[in-house]
Amino acid sequence: MSSIHTLAVIPARLASTRLPRKVLRDIAGKPMLQWIVEAALAAPRLDRVVVATDSDEVTALAAEHGWEAMLTSSELQSGSDRVHAVSRQIPSEIVVNIQGDEPMLRPAHIDALLAPFDRSGIDAQVTTLWTPCTVDEIADPNAVKVVLAEDGRALYFSRSTIPFDRDRAGRVVYRKHLGLYAYRRTALERFAGLPPHPLETTERLEQLRLLAHNIPIYAEQTPHTTIGVDTEADLERVAAILANTPAVTP
Repeated sequence: MSSIHTLAVIPARLASTRLPRKVLRDIAGKPMLQWIVEAALAAPRLDRVVVATDSDEVTALAAEHGWEAMLTSSELQSGSDRVHAVSRQIPSEIVVNIQGDEPMLRPAHIDALLAPFDRSGIDAQVTTLWTPCTVDEIADPNAVKVVLAEDGRALYFSRSTIPFDRDRAGRVVYRKHLGLYAYRRTALERFAGLPPHPLETTERLEQLRLLAHNIPIYAEQTPHTTIGVDTEADLERVAAILANTPAVTP
């Protein structure tokens, strides 16, 4: 099989704990997963989009809409593990992890996510996104913050408010991390083979495993924030937004 350039994988686990069956929950007239897949299919830089799931219901939804889907083991521990499992079966140079609970995804997110791979002067192995924090998000542990070096390389991610404005000068830029990732295949293989790191388990942030093992992550700015859906309140907020958002046509 010939290699494709960019593979996108959307982990869609049905047995979510905080919001059961969330990928199939209705948002403004269609399942949450449909919003995500349609946006991914409309992204011109993605060569192939695959839904990775452990559920026959999800594969049935994919078949109904003509999406490509792959059953993965229910024993896999994380969405990243599902992404890795699919990537081992489909040759590609870059693998994009699109979370199955990000219905506000738009093609512009993918363009920004892949931009560092085209940039001279850096060796991008893993990329992600950030957007400025709102006032309410600065101290919210559910809004993960990222601190960057001058070239866009991530120095640290935390649920705490970083950097700490000790003198209250008010000039700090607080960056909210958006949980989309793109990996060169070699970086994803290395990541999947590493054990969880204490920083990762403490903050419950998987990306800290990469930083702890000196695998750089470059974060690109996007003006388009997202709301990851983990609770009923998140679902209601996103539904109100997407009810007034034009549909993306693949």
